[in-house]
Amino acid sequence: MKVLVTGGSGYVGRVLCRRLLPGHELHVLDSFRFGRSRFAAEEAAGARVHACDLGEAQAVSDCLGRVAPDAVIHLAAVHYIPECEADPRRALATNVTGTVNLLSACPAGSRVIVMSSAAVYEPSERPHRESDPTVQQPVDMYGLTKLHCESYTRYFARERDFSALLVRLFNVVGPGETNPHLVPEIVAQALTGKNTLALGNITPKRDFIHVEDVAEGLDRLLLAPTVARREAAVLNLGTGRSHSVEELVAMLAAIAGRDISIETDPARVRAVDRPHLCADTTQLEHALGWKPTRSLADAILDLWKSRDLPTSLLERYAENFPEPE
Repeated sequence: MKVLVTGGSGYVGRVLCRRLLPGHELHVLDSFRFGRSRFAAEEAAGARVHACDLGEAQAVSDCLGRVAPDAVIHLAAVHYIPECEADPRRALATNVTGTVNLLSACPAGSRVIVMSSAAVYEPSERPHRESDPTVQQPVDMYGLTKLHCESYTRYFARERDFSALLVRLFNVVGPGETNPHLVPEIVAQALTGKNTLALGNITPKRDFIHVEDVAEGLDRLLLAPTVARREAAVLNLGTGRSHSVEELVAMLAAIAGRDISIETDPARVRAVDRPHLCADTTQLEHALGWKPTRSLADAILDLWKSRDLPTSLLERYAENFPEPE
């Protein structure tokens, strides 16, 4: 199958592309905001790479016209919530306008998987279901952009005659993150030898899913006969389990082999943050006969061992890391 992945050099994209390379003709469309060096030379040689900004409508149209993909997996986005809040125009330009540019160029008959987000859901104490009537209640700029993307995906699936799958992704963790989210932040601080971590919001609970499970789920969805042409379906991609920051730090302490405590840093506290986020995975398990198998502790351990952290955190902390064992 000829598969085009947008954002293929990003966090989820890099792991997904490594899974897809052996069995597909892989095309990567990316602006390479985080650099080309994220792929090993042999990996880069196996994929057809298209340097392209989704904001350039004609360039996107020309690229998809040349490639004529059987399937498109759309991962590219500004997904770091503080960045979206600080620069909403950029978030809109990339997440909404960029998505429209892509969808309007997708070939008829193709399968299109669009990454949405759990951020489209209204805050709730119970697991979020795809059919929740309160879905259209995002509390931040990122969630608003993803909600718009869902509407445009449904529209273009009808107009362009392709099948679409909207994947509402929960909190991704593990090696290779490109933004300083919570888990890489606490691992980076702990690697410096700190026993007291300075964090922001510490009371929310999140559904953390290993990046390898995300890639495996998307790989399976690529071939699953779940959606008819001109239609768009929705699936959650999470674990169905949520964890607090305290639980997360306790797992890290067990891995590090020492006591680690938390102190709240007012400068890191987000003004907008939902208290609880957890996926109902019933539809995912029904569609694939599969569910994520890796735990949050697995993801923390993998990140601890690999030190594959965002560049911004490496620049801040890496000089204080101990030598690898």
